[in-house]
Parts: sequence; C-alpha cells; structure tokens
Amino acid sequence: MPQNKLLNELVSTVVKEGASDLHLSEGRPPTIRVSGFLIPLSKLPPLTRADMDGFLLMMLSPFNKREFDEQKETNFAWSAEDGRRFRCNAFLSLSRIGIAMRLVPAEIKSFEELNLPPILETFARRQQGFFLVVGPVGVGKSTTMATMVEAINRERLEHIITIEDPIEFIFEPKKALVDQREVKLDTPDFHTALEGVFRQDADVVMIGEMRDPETISTAVTAAETGHLVLSTLHTNTAGQTVDRIIDSFPADQQTQIRIQLAGSLLGIFSQRLLPRISGGLIPAFELLINNNAVANLIREKRTHELNSVIETGSEEGMIDLNRSLAELVRKGEVTAENAFKFSANPRTLERMI
Repeated sequence: MPQNKLLNELVSTVVKEGASDLHLSEGRPPTIRVSGFLIPLSKLPPLTRADMDGFLLMMLSPFNKREFDEQKETNFAWSAEDGRRFRCNAFLSLSRIGIAMRLVPAEIKSFEELNLPPILETFARRQQGFFLVVGPVGVGKSTTMATMVEAINRERLEHIITIEDPIEFIFEPKKALVDQREVKLDTPDFHTALEGVFRQDADVVMIGEMRDPETISTAVTAAETGHLVLSTLHTNTAGQTVDRIIDSFPADQQTQIRIQLAGSLLGIFSQRLLPRISGGLIPAFELLINNNAVANLIREKRTHELNSVIETGSEEGMIDLNRSLAELVRKGEVTAENAFKFSANPRTLERMI
C-alpha cells in the first residue's frame, strides 16, 4: 500500500478509536494508545524501512529532515489531509526509524468540557504574573494551557505570543491578537524568543516548556514587568516544581530567583489523567495558589511545607490531590484501586474514601 494512503488510513483509525497517540516503528505493526493503553494494530503487517522512509519524506520539512539526518531525531508538527494535527517526534532505535505521534484535538475545549476546575479561569483573567501547569508527560498539560490561552483570546483585546516546539494548537484570533512562534523555524530557541517579547508589545506569553535557567529567568522577569506568563514543567507536585526551578540555577543565584519567584508566582496546577470507569480518561489535580504564607515558604527554603499549605487551603481555592482523587471515587468516575495508584499519600487517601 502506498505510504500516503496507509498513513491516512492510520489517522482515520486514530480518530475512530478515540486514540491519543500513534506509534510507527520499523519492523513492528502500527500501534495506537487508547485510554492510556497501547494497542498494536496486529491485522496490519510490520512496517518496513521503505514505509518509514516514505513517512519521513511526506511529513518532514527540509529543516526537520536535515535535523533528523544530523541529530538522529527531530520534533515537528504534521497535519493530515483531513486537517487533523499531530505533534510528532522522529527518532532512531537500534538504527531503526520510529515516529511517535500525539493527536492534537481539533477544537480547543472549555474548562468544563475537560473536567477542569473553574478557578483556572480566574488565573487566565490575571493581568500579570507567572502560572505553571505541571505533571508527567502525556497528562494534558498543553491542552489545559491552550484552554487558558483561548479564554484570554475570547475575552481580552490583548497581544498573545506563544513560543512552542513544535506548535500544537492553532489559535484563530478572536478579540486578541495572537502570534505563534515555533522554535527552530521562527526563532532559534525559547530564550531568544522570550527576550523578544519585551520589544513586541506582548501582554500574554505562553511558553511551551521551560528547559533551561536562561528561559526560566527571563520568564520570571517578564512576569514581574507586567506580563501574564503561562508555561509547563515536567514535575509532579507544587513543591517539586519550585525546587526544580530553584535548583536549575547556580548556588550564588538561587536566593535572587527565590525572591523573584515568591513575588511573581500566581499558582501551580498539577494534573494527572486516570482511566474513567465509563471509558476514556478524566483528570485529577492539585492547585497551589501563591499567598503570603506560600511566598514566605519559597523565600525561606521551606518548600517541603507547601503540601501542608495546600491541604489546609481549600477555603482560598487550593486543591489537594488526594481530595480530588477521593471526589472522583465518590462520584463513581474512577475506581479506588486507580485512585490509590496516583496518590502520593495513599494512607491519607484511604481515610478520605
């Protein structure tokens, strides 16, 4: 079967089965991920080297092809004939080609449709500060952040700049002016693009991922100087996120970044995706909101106490992960067994359930 026809059929299968990911691997049949589980499409033959070379030829831009040849991997976005968009990574494994493809939802859903807490909308309405969406790979951080950006796009006459690698969701300007910049295609790197926002009359900056101290430092400075900055990190909890940010700097710079972060941070939203009893996935989450107590703990190197602040801060809108999990169990959305798997403190969760 010609590679373009095969790829279009695989995209149709992804959509039909409600899959989140498609894996193409030389020597193996195509595989999809549905509700968190990998399912080989075993009725199809293993993909050959010719298949994989054909896929790369169709999917990669000249820049990404050069990068793949030189670096042996490349990140890119690809749109199928039906307009479905994928975030992709092509790589080598034992000298064999692999392509991992994450389906980007066709529409940006609302907070309610994603089962996210309404309080996130209040952070999207803030004019200034630093808000982080964190969690492991594949839990919907980009989707949550896109929903926040779209809320701003619908409501505010402001300039939004996104810096991504690669660009995932495409924002159609509504009330806002939206410029989306892709690392390596529109700008050399995150840090260079972020430096540019100070000269581009930006109000809101969305950074796909903070990967180095220079980017983090500039992002915090942007939040201090009148911008709303949204970004992600691959961390699990609010306390771990603060520690990761601080620890990425040399020792002689850590005190300064603690002071800046304590002053500019709005909140940290951590999420997980759990298998839903009725099918699909549903989020559980933790939310830290920066207040005087939180700011003091950050400045005083007492981040290990942040969990306690979250547990006792529900009246201020904070959300404890165990309470979120317990609520899902009580509503019959997830099993207790799965809730315990995702809890950092199962003993406390047991008392709540």
